Amino acid sequence: MFGFKKKPATSTPAETDADQAILDQGLRRTREGLFAQLKSMFSSGAPLDPGVLDTFEDHLICADLGIGVTTDIMDDIRERVRQKQIRTSDELIESLKTDMIELLQPVYQPLEVPDSPRPFLILTVGVNGVGKTTTIGKLSGIFLQQGASLMLAAGDTFRAAAIEQLQAWGRRNEVPVISQASGADAAAVIFDALTSARARDVDILIADTAGRLHTKDNLMQGLGKVVRVVKKFDPALNMETLLVLDATTGQNALIQARQFHETVGISGIVLTKLDGTAKGGIVFALASELGIPIRFIGVGEKLEDLRPFVPGEFVSALLSRES
Repeated sequence: MFGFKKKPATSTPAETDADQAILDQGLRRTREGLFAQLKSMFSSGAPLDPGVLDTFEDHLICADLGIGVTTDIMDDIRERVRQKQIRTSDELIESLKTDMIELLQPVYQPLEVPDSPRPFLILTVGVNGVGKTTTIGKLSGIFLQQGASLMLAAGDTFRAAAIEQLQAWGRRNEVPVISQASGADAAAVIFDALTSARARDVDILIADTAGRLHTKDNLMQGLGKVVRVVKKFDPALNMETLLVLDATTGQNALIQARQFHETVGISGIVLTKLDGTAKGGIVFALASELGIPIRFIGVGEKLEDLRPFVPGEFVSALLSRES
Protein backbone atom coordinates (compact mmCIF):
# COMPACT_ATOMS: atom_id res chain seq x y z
CA MET A 1 0.00 0.00 0.00
CA PHE A 2 1.20 3.50 -0.87
CA GLY A 3 0.12 6.46 1.20
CA PHE A 4 0.95 9.45 3.37
CA LYS A 5 -0.22 8.76 6.92
CA LYS A 6 3.21 8.73 8.49
CA LYS A 7 6.52 10.34 7.81
CA PRO A 8 9.25 7.90 6.83
CA ALA A 9 10.79 6.14 9.81
CA THR A 10 14.18 7.39 8.66
CA SER A 11 13.18 11.06 9.03
CA THR A 12 15.57 12.92 11.31
CA PRO A 13 14.69 15.93 13.50
CA ALA A 14 16.64 18.09 11.04
CA GLU A 15 14.56 16.80 8.13
CA THR A 16 11.36 17.42 10.08
CA ASP A 17 12.49 20.97 10.84
CA ALA A 18 13.31 21.47 7.16
CA ASP A 19 9.83 20.28 6.18
CA GLN A 20 8.23 22.73 8.60
CA ALA A 21 10.46 25.53 7.28
CA ILE A 22 9.17 24.89 3.74
CA LEU A 23 5.60 25.14 4.99
CA ASP A 24 6.36 28.24 7.08
CA GLN A 25 7.77 29.99 4.01
CA GLY A 26 4.91 28.86 1.81
CA LEU A 27 2.30 30.34 4.14
CA ARG A 28 4.21 33.56 4.77
CA ARG A 29 1.81 35.82 2.87
CA THR A 30 -1.27 34.56 4.68
CA ARG A 31 0.54 34.73 8.02
CA GLU A 32 1.64 38.30 7.40
CA GLY A 33 -1.90 39.19 6.35
CA LEU A 34 -3.15 37.92 9.69
CA PHE A 35 -0.50 39.55 11.85
CA ALA A 36 1.13 42.47 10.03
CA GLN A 37 -1.10 45.16 11.54
CA LEU A 38 -1.50 43.36 14.84
CA LYS A 39 2.14 42.99 15.82
CA SER A 40 2.14 46.19 17.82
CA MET A 41 -0.88 44.92 19.75
CA PHE A 42 0.49 41.41 20.05
CA SER A 43 3.63 42.13 21.97
CA SER A 44 4.17 39.19 24.28
CA GLY A 45 1.88 39.24 27.29
CA ALA A 46 -0.11 42.27 26.13
CA PRO A 47 -3.61 42.41 27.67
CA LEU A 48 -6.61 41.93 25.43
CA ASP A 49 -9.48 44.34 24.97
CA PRO A 50 -12.58 44.35 22.74
CA GLY A 51 -10.82 46.48 20.13
CA VAL A 52 -8.03 43.93 19.71
CA LEU A 53 -10.58 41.12 19.34
CA ASP A 54 -12.60 43.07 16.77
CA THR A 55 -9.46 43.81 14.76
CA PHE A 56 -8.38 40.19 14.96
CA GLU A 57 -11.80 39.07 13.74
CA ASP A 58 -11.52 41.39 10.72
CA HIS A 59 -8.17 39.86 9.80
CA LEU A 60 -9.51 36.32 10.00
CA ILE A 61 -12.26 37.30 7.57
CA CYS A 62 -9.75 38.99 5.25
CA ALA A 63 -7.71 35.79 5.23
CA ASP A 64 -10.81 34.10 3.74
CA LEU A 65 -11.72 31.85 6.63
CA GLY A 66 -15.30 32.83 5.84
CA ILE A 67 -17.93 34.52 7.97
CA GLY A 68 -19.31 31.34 9.50
CA VAL A 69 -15.95 29.90 10.53
CA THR A 70 -14.71 33.23 11.83
CA THR A 71 -17.88 33.80 13.85
CA ASP A 72 -17.65 30.37 15.47
CA ILE A 73 -13.99 30.83 16.36
CA MET A 74 -14.43 34.35 17.72
CA ASP A 75 -17.52 33.42 19.73
CA ASP A 76 -15.45 30.74 21.44
CA ILE A 77 -12.52 33.11 22.03
CA ARG A 78 -14.74 35.91 23.41
CA GLU A 79 -16.41 33.46 25.79
CA ARG A 80 -13.01 32.27 27.03
CA VAL A 81 -11.93 35.88 27.47
CA ARG A 82 -15.11 36.58 29.43
CA GLN A 83 -14.38 33.60 31.68
CA LYS A 84 -10.77 34.80 32.04
CA GLN A 85 -9.44 31.60 30.47
CA ILE A 86 -7.69 33.86 27.94
CA ARG A 87 -5.92 36.89 29.37
CA THR A 88 -3.12 37.67 26.91
CA SER A 89 -2.45 37.66 23.19
CA ASP A 90 -0.24 34.59 23.61
CA GLU A 91 -3.13 32.70 25.17
CA LEU A 92 -5.40 33.94 22.40
CA ILE A 93 -3.09 32.47 19.75
CA GLU A 94 -2.93 29.14 21.57
CA SER A 95 -6.72 29.06 21.79
CA LEU A 96 -7.00 29.94 18.11
CA LYS A 97 -4.53 27.18 17.26
CA THR A 98 -6.59 24.63 19.17
CA ASP A 99 -9.83 25.72 17.48
CA MET A 100 -8.27 25.68 14.01
CA ILE A 101 -6.78 22.21 14.38
CA GLU A 102 -10.08 20.88 15.71
CA LEU A 103 -11.88 22.36 12.70
CA LEU A 104 -9.45 20.81 10.20
CA GLN A 105 -9.13 17.41 11.84
CA PRO A 106 -12.20 15.88 10.09
CA VAL A 107 -10.70 16.58 6.64
CA TYR A 108 -7.36 15.10 7.62
CA GLN A 109 -7.69 11.87 5.65
CA PRO A 110 -4.40 11.22 3.84
CA LEU A 111 -4.64 9.51 0.47
CA GLU A 112 -4.00 5.80 0.65
CA VAL A 113 -3.60 3.53 -2.38
CA PRO A 114 -4.75 -0.07 -1.83
CA ASP A 115 -2.66 -2.93 -3.17
CA SER A 116 -5.45 -4.29 -5.35
CA PRO A 117 -7.22 -4.29 -7.66
CA ARG A 118 -4.76 -2.53 -9.90
CA PRO A 119 -4.63 0.11 -11.17
CA PHE A 120 -5.72 2.65 -8.61
CA LEU A 121 -7.14 5.54 -10.65
CA ILE A 122 -6.58 9.16 -9.67
CA LEU A 123 -8.87 11.30 -11.82
CA THR A 124 -7.84 14.96 -11.60
CA VAL A 125 -10.46 17.62 -12.25
CA GLY A 126 -10.70 21.39 -11.99
CA VAL A 127 -11.00 24.59 -13.99
CA ASN A 128 -8.31 25.89 -16.35
CA GLY A 129 -5.20 27.36 -14.79
CA VAL A 130 -5.39 25.80 -11.33
CA GLY A 131 -2.31 23.63 -11.88
CA LYS A 132 -3.80 20.20 -12.63
CA THR A 133 -1.06 19.02 -14.96
CA THR A 134 1.73 20.31 -12.74
CA THR A 135 0.07 18.60 -9.78
CA ILE A 136 -0.01 15.34 -11.75
CA GLY A 137 3.70 15.68 -12.46
CA LYS A 138 4.52 16.29 -8.81
CA LEU A 139 2.29 13.46 -7.63
CA SER A 140 4.07 11.18 -10.09
CA GLY A 141 7.40 12.10 -8.55
CA ILE A 142 6.11 11.47 -5.03
CA PHE A 143 4.65 8.06 -5.87
CA LEU A 144 7.78 7.05 -7.75
CA GLN A 145 9.82 7.86 -4.66
CA GLN A 146 7.59 5.44 -2.76
CA GLY A 147 8.31 2.70 -5.29
CA ALA A 148 4.97 2.69 -7.12
CA SER A 149 4.65 1.89 -10.81
CA LEU A 150 2.78 4.59 -12.71
CA MET A 151 1.04 5.46 -15.93
CA LEU A 152 -0.49 8.78 -17.03
CA ALA A 153 -3.53 9.43 -19.22
CA ALA A 154 -3.80 12.63 -21.26
CA GLY A 155 -7.53 13.12 -20.90
CA ASP A 156 -7.40 16.87 -21.53
CA THR A 157 -8.03 16.41 -25.25
CA PHE A 158 -9.36 19.94 -25.77
CA ARG A 159 -5.85 21.41 -25.97
CA ALA A 160 -2.87 19.95 -27.79
CA ALA A 161 -0.62 21.91 -25.42
CA ALA A 162 -2.10 20.07 -22.44
CA ILE A 163 -1.27 16.71 -24.02
CA GLU A 164 2.27 17.88 -24.75
CA GLN A 165 2.71 19.17 -21.21
CA LEU A 166 1.68 15.83 -19.73
CA GLN A 167 3.95 13.97 -22.13
CA ALA A 168 6.81 16.19 -20.99
CA TRP A 169 6.13 15.22 -17.38
CA GLY A 170 6.05 11.59 -18.47
CA ARG A 171 9.47 11.89 -20.08
CA ARG A 172 10.87 13.71 -17.06
CA ASN A 173 9.66 11.02 -14.67
CA GLU A 174 10.16 8.13 -17.13
CA VAL A 175 6.47 7.24 -16.91
CA PRO A 176 4.39 6.04 -19.90
CA VAL A 177 1.65 8.40 -21.09
CA ILE A 178 -1.45 7.17 -22.92
CA SER A 179 -2.73 9.82 -25.33
CA GLN A 180 -4.61 10.35 -28.55
CA ALA A 181 -4.89 13.26 -30.95
CA SER A 182 -6.29 16.56 -29.80
CA GLY A 183 -10.06 16.48 -29.98
CA ALA A 184 -10.36 12.77 -29.18
CA ASP A 185 -13.01 11.58 -26.76
CA ALA A 186 -11.59 12.02 -23.26
CA ALA A 187 -13.54 9.11 -21.81
CA ALA A 188 -12.18 6.80 -24.50
CA VAL A 189 -8.60 7.91 -23.79
CA ILE A 190 -8.94 7.17 -20.08
CA PHE A 191 -10.70 3.84 -20.74
CA ASP A 192 -7.81 2.81 -23.02
CA ALA A 193 -5.33 3.87 -20.36
CA LEU A 194 -7.13 1.77 -17.74
CA THR A 195 -7.00 -1.24 -20.06
CA SER A 196 -3.29 -0.75 -20.68
CA ALA A 197 -2.50 -0.15 -17.01
CA ARG A 198 -4.28 -3.32 -15.95
CA ALA A 199 -2.54 -5.35 -18.64
CA ARG A 200 0.82 -4.07 -17.36
CA ASP A 201 -0.15 -4.52 -13.69
CA VAL A 202 0.53 -0.83 -13.01
CA ASP A 203 -0.07 0.34 -9.45
CA ILE A 204 -1.43 3.83 -10.15
CA LEU A 205 -2.95 5.55 -13.19
CA ILE A 206 -3.22 9.33 -12.95
CA ALA A 207 -5.59 10.82 -15.52
CA ASP A 208 -5.79 14.45 -16.57
CA THR A 209 -9.13 15.89 -17.66
CA ALA A 210 -9.94 19.06 -19.55
CA GLY A 211 -10.11 22.24 -17.51
CA ARG A 212 -13.82 22.74 -17.22
CA LEU A 213 -15.49 25.99 -16.31
CA HIS A 214 -17.82 24.95 -13.53
CA THR A 215 -20.53 27.31 -14.81
CA LYS A 216 -20.75 25.59 -18.23
CA ASP A 217 -23.30 22.78 -18.03
CA ASN A 218 -22.20 21.02 -21.23
CA LEU A 219 -18.58 20.80 -20.06
CA MET A 220 -19.56 19.51 -16.65
CA GLN A 221 -21.82 16.93 -18.29
CA GLY A 222 -18.82 15.79 -20.34
CA LEU A 223 -16.91 15.26 -17.11
CA GLY A 224 -19.82 13.25 -15.77
CA LYS A 225 -19.56 11.02 -18.85
CA VAL A 226 -15.88 10.36 -18.11
CA VAL A 227 -16.78 9.18 -14.61
CA ARG A 228 -19.58 6.94 -15.89
CA VAL A 229 -17.30 5.32 -18.48
CA VAL A 230 -14.57 4.78 -15.90
CA LYS A 231 -17.00 2.99 -13.59
CA LYS A 232 -18.09 0.71 -16.43
CA PHE A 233 -14.49 -0.44 -16.88
CA ASP A 234 -14.64 -2.26 -13.57
CA PRO A 235 -17.31 -1.72 -10.89
CA ALA A 236 -14.70 -2.77 -8.31
CA LEU A 237 -12.16 -0.18 -9.50
CA ASN A 238 -10.61 1.84 -6.69
CA MET A 239 -10.39 5.50 -7.59
CA GLU A 240 -9.87 8.98 -6.26
CA THR A 241 -11.60 11.95 -7.89
CA LEU A 242 -9.15 14.68 -6.99
CA LEU A 243 -10.23 18.30 -7.36
CA VAL A 244 -7.41 20.79 -7.86
CA LEU A 245 -8.19 24.30 -6.59
CA ASP A 246 -6.20 27.52 -6.83
CA ALA A 247 -5.96 29.13 -3.39
CA THR A 248 -5.48 32.58 -4.91
CA THR A 249 -9.13 32.55 -6.07
CA GLY A 250 -10.33 32.65 -2.47
CA GLN A 251 -14.05 32.08 -2.00
CA ASN A 252 -14.45 31.24 -5.69
CA ALA A 253 -12.58 28.02 -4.93
CA LEU A 254 -15.41 27.10 -2.58
CA ILE A 255 -17.96 27.72 -5.32
CA GLN A 256 -15.98 25.53 -7.73
CA ALA A 257 -15.71 22.75 -5.17
CA ARG A 258 -19.46 22.72 -4.59
CA GLN A 259 -20.22 22.48 -8.31
CA PHE A 260 -17.68 19.76 -9.06
CA HIS A 261 -18.81 17.77 -6.04
CA GLU A 262 -22.43 17.92 -7.20
CA THR A 263 -21.43 16.73 -10.68
CA VAL A 264 -18.92 13.95 -10.07
CA GLY A 265 -18.61 13.42 -6.32
CA ILE A 266 -15.20 14.72 -5.27
CA SER A 267 -13.28 12.44 -2.90
CA GLY A 268 -10.25 14.65 -2.28
CA ILE A 269 -8.90 18.17 -2.75
CA VAL A 270 -5.51 19.60 -3.68
CA LEU A 271 -5.16 23.28 -2.84
CA THR A 272 -2.38 24.85 -4.92
CA LYS A 273 -0.57 28.20 -4.94
CA LEU A 274 -0.89 28.86 -1.21
CA ASP A 275 2.47 30.61 -1.41
CA GLY A 276 0.99 33.21 -3.77
CA THR A 277 -1.90 34.43 -1.65
CA ALA A 278 -2.73 36.11 1.65
CA LYS A 279 -6.03 34.21 1.67
CA GLY A 280 -4.86 30.78 2.77
CA GLY A 281 -7.71 30.71 5.26
CA ILE A 282 -9.86 29.27 2.47
CA VAL A 283 -8.69 25.88 3.79
CA PHE A 284 -10.94 26.39 6.81
CA ALA A 285 -13.95 27.42 4.73
CA LEU A 286 -13.55 24.32 2.56
CA ALA A 287 -13.25 22.10 5.63
CA SER A 288 -16.23 23.63 7.41
CA GLU A 289 -18.67 23.89 4.53
CA LEU A 290 -17.86 20.78 2.47
CA GLY A 291 -15.98 18.35 4.69
CA ILE A 292 -14.17 16.82 1.69
CA PRO A 293 -10.74 15.42 2.61
CA ILE A 294 -7.90 17.81 1.81
CA ARG A 295 -5.18 15.51 0.52
CA PHE A 296 -2.39 17.89 -0.51
CA ILE A 297 -1.43 21.56 -0.44
CA GLY A 298 0.94 23.34 -2.82
CA VAL A 299 3.31 25.95 -1.38
CA GLY A 300 5.78 26.44 -4.24
CA GLU A 301 7.15 25.23 -7.53
CA LYS A 302 9.44 22.40 -6.40
CA LEU A 303 8.46 18.76 -6.06
CA GLU A 304 8.76 18.92 -2.28
CA ASP A 305 6.44 21.94 -2.23
CA LEU A 306 3.45 19.68 -2.91
CA ARG A 307 2.85 18.42 0.59
CA PRO A 308 0.43 16.03 2.25
CA PHE A 309 -2.00 18.10 4.28
CA VAL A 310 -1.46 17.76 8.04
CA PRO A 311 -3.63 20.11 10.19
CA GLY A 312 -1.15 20.57 13.05
CA GLU A 313 1.72 21.42 10.71
CA PHE A 314 -0.48 23.75 8.65
CA VAL A 315 -1.81 25.67 11.63
CA SER A 316 1.63 25.91 13.25
CA ALA A 317 2.99 27.49 10.06
CA LEU A 318 -0.01 29.79 9.76
CA LEU A 319 0.25 31.09 13.32
CA SER A 320 4.03 31.25 13.61
CA ARG A 321 5.21 34.64 14.83
CA GLU A 322 8.25 34.41 12.55
CA SER A 323 8.03 36.38 9.29
